[in-house]
Parts: sequence; C-alpha cells; structure tokens
Amino acid sequence: MKALQYVNKFFYKYRGRLIVGLLITAIATIFRIVVPAKIGDSVDSIKAYINGTVDYSELTQLLAWDIGMIMGAALLSGFFTFLMRQTIIVVSRNIEYDLKNEIFAQYQRLSLSFYKKNRTGDLMNRISEDVGKVRMYAGPALMYSTTTMTLFIVAISYMFYTAPTLTLYAIAPLPLLSVGIYKLSIAIHKRSTVVQKYLSELTTFTQERFSGISVIKAYSLEDRTQGEFEILANTSKEKNIDLTKVQALFFPLMILLIGLSNVLVVYIGGKQYIDGLIDFGTIVEFLIYVNMLTWPVAIVGWVSSMVQQAEASQKRINEFLNQNPEIVNQSEEHRQVHGAIVFDRVSFTYADTGIKALDEVSFTVDPGETLAIIGHTGSGKSTILELIARLYDLEQGQYLLDKVRAQEHHLADLRGAIGYVPQDAFLFSESIAENIRFGAKDATLEQIQQAAKTAFVHHNIEGFDKGYDTILGERGITLSGGQKQRVSIARALIKNPKILLLDDCLSAVDTETEEAILNNLSKIKEKKTTVIVSHRVSTVKNATKILVLDKGRIIQQGTHNELIKEKGYYKELYEKQLIEKELS
Repeated sequence: MKALQYVNKFFYKYRGRLIVGLLITAIATIFRIVVPAKIGDSVDSIKAYINGTVDYSELTQLLAWDIGMIMGAALLSGFFTFLMRQTIIVVSRNIEYDLKNEIFAQYQRLSLSFYKKNRTGDLMNRISEDVGKVRMYAGPALMYSTTTMTLFIVAISYMFYTAPTLTLYAIAPLPLLSVGIYKLSIAIHKRSTVVQKYLSELTTFTQERFSGISVIKAYSLEDRTQGEFEILANTSKEKNIDLTKVQALFFPLMILLIGLSNVLVVYIGGKQYIDGLIDFGTIVEFLIYVNMLTWPVAIVGWVSSMVQQAEASQKRINEFLNQNPEIVNQSEEHRQVHGAIVFDRVSFTYADTGIKALDEVSFTVDPGETLAIIGHTGSGKSTILELIARLYDLEQGQYLLDKVRAQEHHLADLRGAIGYVPQDAFLFSESIAENIRFGAKDATLEQIQQAAKTAFVHHNIEGFDKGYDTILGERGITLSGGQKQRVSIARALIKNPKILLLDDCLSAVDTETEEAILNNLSKIKEKKTTVIVSHRVSTVKNATKILVLDKGRIIQQGTHNELIKEKGYYKELYEKQLIEKELS
C-alpha cells in the first residue's frame, strides 16, 4: 500500500468527519450483535417453558422483552448505518473531488513536451477510472473494514466469554482464509495493473478514432477500424476475465470455510450441551454469529481486492503527480511587459525526437515592430514562437524580454502579455462568443464583435442562424478551416496583448481575406510586438524585418524590398508566388 500513502493527506483533511463516521460504524455494528444474543435468550426461555421451569405468563413477558430488544436493536442499527454512509461515503466523494482537481491542476502545470509523450486517452483514464478505484478504497473499503473489525472484536470477545472452547473451534478455519486472501491479493494486484493499462489503451483508441472520424469515413476505413477495435476490446476482455477468475475464488473459499465453522459449532456445541457445559440457546447464538461473520469474511476478500486495485490505480496516478514540469516560474517579482524581444545565439533541440530545431538564431524586435519569419517546413519557425511564449526553455543562448532574461519574468505576466494564434487553430465545443471570450473572460458582446470584425469573421458569424450563440462541434468542426483560423485570431486580439504571435494562421484563407485581415491588424499593431510566421510573401511583405530560416539557421534577413533584390530563397519564393497569382 505504499502508493496509497498519497491519500493519507486527504484522510487528515477530513479527519473530523471520518472519526465521527468510524464511531457511528462501530455503534451500528454493536447494535447488530445484540440480536443473536436475544434470539439465544428466547430459545432458552422456550426450552425452560417446555421443561416446566417457567409458566406461560412468564414466557410471554420474556419473549416480549426479547422481541422488543431485537426490534429496537435492528432499528438503531439501521439508523446508525444510514448515518455511517452519510459520513464515510460522502467523505470518499470529497476525496475523489479533491484528487481529480489535483490531477487536473497537475496536467495544466506540466509542460508541452509531456503531452507529446503521453496519449489523451490514457490521461483521461487516470483522472476518471483510476480515481474511481481510489475512491472505493477511501470510502467503501474503509467503511466495511471498520464494520468487519468491530464485528470480529465484539462478537468473538462475547463468544469467548460465553463458550471459549466452542469459539476456538468456530474460528479455527479463519487463519486458513487469511492465508488464501494474502495469496489471491498478490495475483489481483498484478492483474489489476494490466487491466487498467488495457483500459487506457482502449480509451485512447476510441478517443483518437472519434476525433478522426472524418478521415476514417473519407478513406472508407470503417471495417478496418472496427476490426482493430474488436482485437483491442477482446484483449481487454481477456485480461478482465483473468482478473475475475482470481476474484471469483474468494466466495467459494469463504462459503467452504464458513460451512466448516457451522459443522464444528453443531458437532462440538452438541457434545458440550449433552455434557451440560453450555445451554441449547448458546448453540443457536453461535450459529447466527458464525453466519453473521459470513459477510465480513466475504468483505475481507472484497476489500482486499478493492485495496489492490486502488493501489495499482494510485501508482499510475502518482507517475504523473510526481512529475515536475520542465517550465516553472522562477520569479515572484511582477514586471510589466512592453514587448522588446532579443534572441542571442539561441539553439534548441526537441528532447522527444532529438531534432535540432534552431541553431544559433539571433534577432531583435522592438515594441511596435513586426517580425516575419519564413522558410521551408521544419525550418524552426514555430519553435521560435513557442520559445517566446516559454512553452519550452532554451538550452543554449539567451532570450531577453525588455532587457531581462525571460526566466526572470513571472510566468503568468509573460504569458498574460501574449496573444498566441497557433498553426492548428483549436476551438472548444462551446458557442462562438465563448470561444472568442476565452481570450478575455470579462469581454462584452460589443468587444467580441469588434475583435471578430478585425479578424474579418464577423460577417460569417452573423450569417449563422444563432449568430454568436452558435455552438461549435468538437474542435470547431462546425466551421471551415478559414473560419476557425479567424475566430482564433479574434480570440487573441480581444486579449489586447503586448506581444502578438501569429503562426501561419492565414494559410486557409484566400488572398483577399488575408489582405483585409492584415489591413485591420496594421491599425491596431502600434506599440504591439508582432511576430508572424507564414509561407506566403504577401503575408510578410509589410513586416519591419523578415527572417528566412533553413534547417534552424537564419540564411537571409532584411525588409521585403531588400530581400527581393537579393538572390536566394526569398526572391525565388516571391517570384514563384507572383507567377501563381497572375495565372490564377
């Protein structure tokens, strides 16, 4: 249970409720134990009446008292059982809530490289299925363990007090059960880990296929995808069956040993009754107690299974909770960001692929200026934007923001001053207005509309039946590629950032729309540092400075007018795109 020690802090947080819940659990169990004793007394009273020791009037009074005690104990036990569930089970739900929030917060803290190494389905499974397993440990397992311990302590203590020899025979099979449970628990732990692993794979597979359903349909891959799903689902089913086979041994083992206890009680108890050592009612009591212990004995197996599964799940959760984000806030000092950016001999290699994206790149861009970056695919253009936003940290060189190392800026201040439009525009499954408001949560409808007008998408939105209240499908599938890009631009603009990063975000719009957007942007770019990545010369021609990258190195730089006069990649691209425009 080493991994489950992480949950102890939540137990401490809710210690007050848990202590009350455990006390209530003990009280509810004690009232349950009254019932067999009173049934035994009733049997002895009837036997006394048969033997003529008591008359009918006395028997009626004795039975009425015993029946009243049995009913009262049952009602009180039921009442305290209700309170028990209202305390311990509610606490387990609170722990589940806290743990999910903690995992989600950790997911948001972890760096971008983490998400390149881990699959979405696995992340989802750990925050849902695995947390659910841990909740069973924090709630039902704790509750039933307390019930079992209380029942064993009180019932067996009373049994020893009543008939020590008979008690020893009655509980003799229990050590065998303990050994069996220990062996089975080891097997359950191993198989639970495998089951959770395959459940993650199944979740990942379905999540990816649903996200890419348009590709599956376009390539007519439904049958192939169904076959792959069936293979994965069948493997998952077999692993679950393997786990169930081990779990299924608990109940037959429990029934066998409880049956053996019943036989011993009847045989040994009968002999002691004949010898005059115990009353006949004691045998009845012991039979009820032994069978009353049936559920707790079964619970031992069930709880053991729950704990083993929770241990496996918490171990998987801890793998992520114990990871430290690569990008951390290194300064508590808050500075206002103005947007003066300096890259001095910056080099960067992606750890997951080993690809060197940048090789001693240097440039300067001041507030109010526009830096454009152009080059072949994979030349390192997007990497520069990711480094500016500190989605990654440098390995060589310096990145200065307002003449201060980027790491010395508070991370929230740095990113709060940036409006970032990624190459692959991502929209959430909410209304268009909420997607734009994502950049400024307090934005009014007028501000949202103004941002949409600047991004040249307002007229498209107005054309929808519900306008800005139109709910988008997953990843914005309701909109076209160009509309998604422009809504994403509006989301960045409404933030009124000091630094505007545009990563090839006009690739899906026509040249007329592109020109309209660039004209609108030129009106609001004063005192903003703008960095534009593009494959189009028409997008970057008005920039203050243009960088041409190739294999992570700057091979050309200057203004548009300077570069078209210089032999090289930029001039060739310009002439090629000029011909394409004339032909179109």
